[in-house]
Amino acid sequence: MTGPTGVGKTELSLRIAERFSAPVISADSRQFYKDLAIGSSAPVLNQLLRATHYMVGILGLNDYYSAACFEADVLAILGKLHANPAAILTGGSMMYIDAVCKGIDDMPAVTPDIRNAVWDKYEREGRAAILDELKAVDPVHYDKVDKLNHKRIIHAVEVCRQTGRPYSDFCTNTGKPRPFRTVKVGLTRDRATLCERINRRVDQMMADGLLDEARRLYPFKHLNALNTIGYKELFEYIDGCRTLDAAVEKIKRNSRVYARKQMTWLKRDNEIVWFNPDNEADILKHIDDAIRPLRL
Repeated sequence: MTGPTGVGKTELSLRIAERFSAPVISADSRQFYKDLAIGSSAPVLNQLLRATHYMVGILGLNDYYSAACFEADVLAILGKLHANPAAILTGGSMMYIDAVCKGIDDMPAVTPDIRNAVWDKYEREGRAAILDELKAVDPVHYDKVDKLNHKRIIHAVEVCRQTGRPYSDFCTNTGKPRPFRTVKVGLTRDRATLCERINRRVDQMMADGLLDEARRLYPFKHLNALNTIGYKELFEYIDGCRTLDAAVEKIKRNSRVYARKQMTWLKRDNEIVWFNPDNEADILKHIDDAIRPLRL
C-alpha cells in the first residue's frame, strides 16, 4: 500500500492487517531510524500492538542503509512468514517498494571514504556542483536523473567514483523473479483535502514534541538521515535563521511539494490500483479477491 505523505496510509494499513491477520512492513525510509519517531510519524505503541511490525526503528543515525539492503532484509522476512497468506508493505518511498516487488539493479558497494567525500562536496558546493560532476562522468544518467533529488544524484556520483565507470552501466532495469504475488493499492485524495491533512499533521507533530526531538538531534544535523523535511526547517530555526512560525510553515509547504513529487513518481506504476482511503470496503474487497486463490 502506497500513497503520498499525509494521505492516511498508517491507520488504514493497520485495519487491513487486522482484517487479514497480516504483519506490517514499513517502506518509509525515515521510519527505519529509531531516533526519528515524531518526525517520521512512526507508529506509536498502541499501533505497534495491533499488528506485528517490521522495519521500524531498526537503524541508528550513523548506520548506512540503501534500497538494496531493504530488498535483502524484507525478502528474508517474507521467507519466514510461511504461516501468513499476506503481508502489508506500506509507505511512500517508492524506490524501496520497487526494490521488494520488482528487484533493483545490483550496484557496487561504496566505501565510507568516497561516500563522505561526495557528501562533503554537496554540503560545501551544493547540488549544482554534484550535477556538474555527474554530467561530466555520466551524461547518459545525467539526462535521466531527477535533478531536484540530491540523494539520487549523490549516489550516482558515488558509484562513478567508486568504480571509475558510468552509473548508467549498472542500470539494467531487468527486474527479478519473485516467489510471491503483489497487489498494489494506492491511496489518493483530492488536492485540497490532502493539503489540509498535511497541514494538520504538521501541527500535530509540533504538539507531540517535534521541536524537542529536533533539539536532541541537532548535534547530528550533518548526517544524511537528518537531511529531511521537518528537521531541516527546525534546524534553521535553532540556528536563528528564521522564526518558529516561519519554520513550521516551511515544513508544511515542503511536505506539500514532496507529496506532489511522490504522486508524480507513483503514477508511473500502472500496476497500482487507486482508491480514496475512505472507500475501505472497496479496498478490502479488492485485496480479498486478489488473495483468495492463495487460501484455497
